[in-house]
Amino acid sequence: MRFGEPLYLYFLWSLIPIIFLMIWGRKKKQQLIVKFCGDPLLSKLIYPDLEKRQRTQAIFLFLAILLFLIASTSPRWGYHWEDLHQRGVDVIVALDVSNSMLAEDMKPNRLERAKRKISDLLDMLEGDRIGLVAFAGTSFVQCPLTLDYNAARLFLSAIDTELIPVQGTAIGNAIKTSAKAFRTQEKKSKALILITDGEDQTGQALAAAKEAQKQGVKIYAIGIGGEIGAPLPNPSNQGGFRKNQQGEIILSKLDETTLQKIALETGGSYVRSVTGDIDLKTIYADQIKKRIEKKEFKSERRKIWQERFQWFIFAGLIFLTLDTYLTARKPKARP
Repeated sequence: MRFGEPLYLYFLWSLIPIIFLMIWGRKKKQQLIVKFCGDPLLSKLIYPDLEKRQRTQAIFLFLAILLFLIASTSPRWGYHWEDLHQRGVDVIVALDVSNSMLAEDMKPNRLERAKRKISDLLDMLEGDRIGLVAFAGTSFVQCPLTLDYNAARLFLSAIDTELIPVQGTAIGNAIKTSAKAFRTQEKKSKALILITDGEDQTGQALAAAKEAQKQGVKIYAIGIGGEIGAPLPNPSNQGGFRKNQQGEIILSKLDETTLQKIALETGGSYVRSVTGDIDLKTIYADQIKKRIEKKEFKSERRKIWQERFQWFIFAGLIFLTLDTYLTARKPKARP
């Protein structure tokens, strides 16, 4: 026998004080009756089989409690083998960690908004593998493809703008690194979610997207930022903003045109980041889950134990019914 909830076995220790309480209660009740009626009158008022009946009722009640406690532990015996097949899509999220992601046109800033989006995506995933790629002037795999979403969250929490010393926004390099991170030559079940403000500074993004398309990768871009532009905080001067050599404040703008071209090149789509999960649902639920073919990650056999708690509940209800029956039944008349 196995138990699905073995911790509830500790509640069986509560039966010891229950036993003492029931014994004490019967004795106390008997003492009060004797004190009230006296022994001569007690033998005339109390039916002969009353004490035996009360003892039987106490046993039935105790057995009912015992059986219900055992049922709460989810007892199991007997099993069968079940074949389990894990199917899903490989999803790589490429996150821009360049200094432009510190712009605060999206609160608290673009990078934090993007990380929250990825965290929400982890809550939506339904058996798909996920990996993380961080990029700025260069890129690297922060988290390889995994089904362990908790591990992915740990890698996500470590991402910031100081993760990559080479500054800039090399979207083309990020796409190439992400394509390699899929670690398979199959031209299916590959989705790349690109989260960036789109300020590509290398001009290689479209060429990389074309190459990714040949490998079966579909790119879904999420634009972070606004078209008007926002100044970048200057970490060396609190309260100030970054300036160019002419002393002008540098504004970082969302380049939607580039992101749209990248997505369309691979048969993916583009959305602008908004408050809430509408953008993620559009990409993951409406695009990736419905339009990308799933593949089998792993297949295994698992031993499935049969739940037997219902038998203990049934037996406990029988004893409760017997206890109720004895309570309602009239005692035998004194001869």
